[in-house]
Amino acid sequence: MKSVKEISIESKILKRLEKNANCLKLVNYLFADEELQEMQEYANNVSIKRLGFNDHGPVHMRQVVGNAIKMLNLLQDAGVKTSLEEEEIGTFEDSMCAVILAGIMHDLGMMIGRQGHEDMSAILAQPIIDRALMHVFPEDLHKRVIIKSLATEAIIGHMSSRKIHSIEAGIILIADGCDMTKGRARIPLSINKTPRVGDIHKYSANAINRIGIHHGTRKPIQIDIEMSGDVGFFQIEEVLLTKIDVSPAKKYVELYAGVEGQERKCYL
Repeated sequence: MKSVKEISIESKILKRLEKNANCLKLVNYLFADEELQEMQEYANNVSIKRLGFNDHGPVHMRQVVGNAIKMLNLLQDAGVKTSLEEEEIGTFEDSMCAVILAGIMHDLGMMIGRQGHEDMSAILAQPIIDRALMHVFPEDLHKRVIIKSLATEAIIGHMSSRKIHSIEAGIILIADGCDMTKGRARIPLSINKTPRVGDIHKYSANAINRIGIHHGTRKPIQIDIEMSGDVGFFQIEEVLLTKIDVSPAKKYVELYAGVEGQERKCYL
């Protein structure tokens, strides 16, 4: 059964896609896919209970989809073309479909383990990508091929360990890095009391109060982060910034962060 948080995020995603018929058809299919839901929940079990990491399950993957949709829309509002549009091989909606698929399945590989999970995610996602695209584009082989290829690039590139080249994959990279608020660390902190290597990621994420994604004043996308303590800077500088730095979408992003009540620091 889906959690209240999952349902809430799904509702927001559906609202953002009201004008994109194919994207709406795609997310409705994915949200109703029972196998995908089971895979996401088991990935989270392995991540939190077995490995002691943060949330890598259905809530996180939906949050990444929501972040990516918001960012892609901000680029469109600013007149920035996606890679598919720039190359005149696909539409903005095709690009949106690719980031939706990547976002909702980028951490499935956590079912196996942390090491190389991005490659495992791509492998595990292929059958679901195939059937989802056949559902939305049953008579358009061209769209199925380009969207699947782009989604796969975004999945294997979300850890910044592999060079990516498309705006769409770059957006997933940043959207993933932006899901680092205290809610993501709440469960691991409550059930794992013994100190262990890597705890700084949980404690730094727990210091992140809010992440806003808005129209920028200098660039199309502004990311604004509010923290409760300085430890949150670790999450920004060691996780988010490393992803933005290697993202093909970096030039479209401005980044601000600071402790609540203090002046924000401008990173980009």
